[in-house]
Amino acid sequence: MTYNVIYDGNCNLCVTLVQFLENLDKGQLFQYIPMQDKEALSHFGITPQDCEMGMILIDGDQSERRWQGSDAAEEIGRLLPMGSAFVDAYRALPGVKWMGDRTYEQMRDNRYTIFGKRASTYHSSYPAACTGSCS
Repeated sequence: MTYNVIYDGNCNLCVTLVQFLENLDKGQLFQYIPMQDKEALSHFGITPQDCEMGMILIDGDQSERRWQGSDAAEEIGRLLPMGSAFVDAYRALPGVKWMGDRTYEQMRDNRYTIFGKRASTYHSSYPAACTGSCS
C-alpha cells in the first residue's frame, strides 16, 4: 500500500518535512507530488484551488480516500511506525485538535512569509508513479 503526498514544492517548511519523510520512509509507504505539477494533479482530479487548502494525502489503492490540511498531517503521522499512539493521544486531549487545526491554517496561509519560498520547485526522489506520465 502506498500513499501520495501532495505538497507545496516551493515552501521551505513543506520541502523540509517531505525530505524528513523521504529519509525515514525511503519511498516504501509515501510517494510525492509537488502542487506545482499540474499534469500529475489533473490525474487525481485536483485543481490548484484545491491545493490552497493545504497538503493532500491520497490512498494509492483507493484514490477516493483523501485527507487534506491538518487531517493529512495527522494521517501521515498515524501511518508512521508507532505514530498511531501519538496521534490518538493528540486527538484525545480536549481542545488540542481544534488548536492544531487553527495553527495549521495559519502556517498554511503564511508559509512563505514565515518559512520562505524556494527559488525552484523541489521534486522528490520518490515521485508518485504518474508524475510526468499521467494522462
